Amino acid sequence: MSTALPAIGSDPQLPAALGDFGFDEAAPLQSAGPGHTRVPRRLSRKQKAAIVVRLLLAEGVKLSLTDLPEEVQAELAHQMAAMRFVDRITLKAVIGEFVAEIEDVGLSFPGGLEGALSVLDGTISAATAARIRKAKGFSFNGNPWETIAGLDPDRLLPVLEEESVEIAAVLLSKLKVSTAAALISRLPGPRARRIAYAVSLTGSIAPEVVERIGRSLAEQLDAQPARAFAEGPVERVGAILNYSTATTRDEVLQGLHEEDAAFAEEVRKAIFTFANIPARIDPRDVPKITREVDQAQLITALAGAQGDLAETAEFILGAMSKRLAEQLREEMENLGAVKPKEAEAAMNAVVAAIRALEAAGEILLIADDEA
Repeated sequence: MSTALPAIGSDPQLPAALGDFGFDEAAPLQSAGPGHTRVPRRLSRKQKAAIVVRLLLAEGVKLSLTDLPEEVQAELAHQMAAMRFVDRITLKAVIGEFVAEIEDVGLSFPGGLEGALSVLDGTISAATAARIRKAKGFSFNGNPWETIAGLDPDRLLPVLEEESVEIAAVLLSKLKVSTAAALISRLPGPRARRIAYAVSLTGSIAPEVVERIGRSLAEQLDAQPARAFAEGPVERVGAILNYSTATTRDEVLQGLHEEDAAFAEEVRKAIFTFANIPARIDPRDVPKITREVDQAQLITALAGAQGDLAETAEFILGAMSKRLAEQLREEMENLGAVKPKEAEAAMNAVVAAIRALEAAGEILLIADDEA
């Protein structure tokens, strides 16, 4: 009997099957077989579900029943607390019945609207999902803190900024340490200190209060309107100007400064060009960057870096091995004069490689204020 348990425990249909198997009306167990003189005890389906869960846990199977309704989880706990001993014939009959029911399951669907939308995540648009929730009324089903932990930290930052310090402290306590640290570092100093102190007072909060806070925040965050763009306007304008010609970039920035000086300054900080490399790239990352750039484009970019951009070329060459730098200098001399348009295209290729490595987490750009 125990040899079948690992297969049962790994079955993705297990939580749904447990909910169906264990909480219907009472039903008798079938006879253990003609070779037995004893017959299984007559148990309710709640008792049989408790037996299945107890046996799986005893065999070391990790169960995740958090998606079941809370009342079902509570009933299961109460039922397990009320039971004592089960004879082997009854145990064998219960497991046999449960295995047969598991094997008969062909496909299961998530319970409730939120479960269906979770399955369809990435298949239907975020705007459609938001409209469905708004039309039907959001009824959260599942662990709210798991949902919150999976959100973009940028969506959580307003909660830390606007909610009470007690709510913010609970939120930070339920997030991964790395995420919590990144969020609190983006808060003003006094606010961050008050929330950090409030975290020290969360030890006495009852679990049901934390659960209610989680559900309230999940509903609040879900009610936020879907964003049409993944990035903010500063990042979008900065990305566009990154790949524009220097003349266009300067003209646009000048016009933005006349219209909105604060926005123009934020865009200027978001822009990363070939000229920014010495100030914002760690010399130790240069070999990693040059490996991602076609050598012909790299040579063209370095040879075409004249005037103020010559500093960038020297920075890149100085961060390489002496032998490789000398080889590139020879090829730059052989290349001769480079047309400005070709040089700018090659420099943009170097910048694109840097942006790709940054997006992949391979390198980190030095912030403007640090530079």
